[in-house]
Amino acid sequence: MEGRDNITGGNSFPLLLLFHHLMPMYEIFFQKLREKVNLSTDEEELIKQHLTPKKLRKRQYLLQEGDVCKFIAFVEKGALRSYSVDEKGVERIIQFALEGWTISDLYSFLTSEPATYNIDALEDSELLLIGKAAHEELLATLPKYETWMRLQITGAYIAMQRRLTSIISLSLEERYASFTSIYPQIVQRVPQHMIASYMGLTPETLSRVRKKMTGK
Repeated sequence: MEGRDNITGGNSFPLLLLFHHLMPMYEIFFQKLREKVNLSTDEEELIKQHLTPKKLRKRQYLLQEGDVCKFIAFVEKGALRSYSVDEKGVERIIQFALEGWTISDLYSFLTSEPATYNIDALEDSELLLIGKAAHEELLATLPKYETWMRLQITGAYIAMQRRLTSIISLSLEERYASFTSIYPQIVQRVPQHMIASYMGLTPETLSRVRKKMTGK
C-alpha cells in the first residue's frame, strides 16, 4: 500500500497494525458476529463467557495430526494455516486463516475422531477458542449462536465448492488471478511457496505462472 502517514513515517500498513493492536480482545469476533446476527449486550456477555483467549508464537502448533480437535479457533490477530503432510513429507495446505476468520479440523471437532490436519501459526497470533462443551451449550441455549455457526459452515462449504470449481474449470493463470482477487491479504502476508501448496502446485510452477501473467 502506497502513501505515508504522520505516526509511522512509513507506509500506512504499520499504522493499521497499530490500530489493530489497540483494539480490545473480542472486538473483531463480535464485529464479525454482529454482521450475521443481532445480539443484545447480555447475549454477547454469555458468548464471551464461553470463549478462551489463546496466544500462539510464529510456527507454534495449535493442533497436530492424530490429536482430537477440541475447539474452533477464531483469529483476532495474526495468521494460521491448516495442512496435511503426505508420505513423502510434502505439506499440502488446506486453509489459511487471517483476522476475522475461523479455523479448525471440523470433522475431528464434531466426531471426536483423530485430526487429519495440522494447524500452526504463520505469525504471532491471538485467538479465541470455542471448546466442544462450550459449543454444545451455546447451541442449546442461544439460537443466534446456532444461526451464526450454521452460516460459518455454509460459508466454508461455498468456499470449498468455489475452490473445486476453480481447479476443474480454470487455467492456472485464471486460478491465480482469482485467488489474488479474492484473498489479496494472503498474497501480501503468506510466502509464495505456501500459496503454491494451497493451489496444488510446485513453487516453480507458480513462479512460471506469475512471470507469464506479468509478461516477464
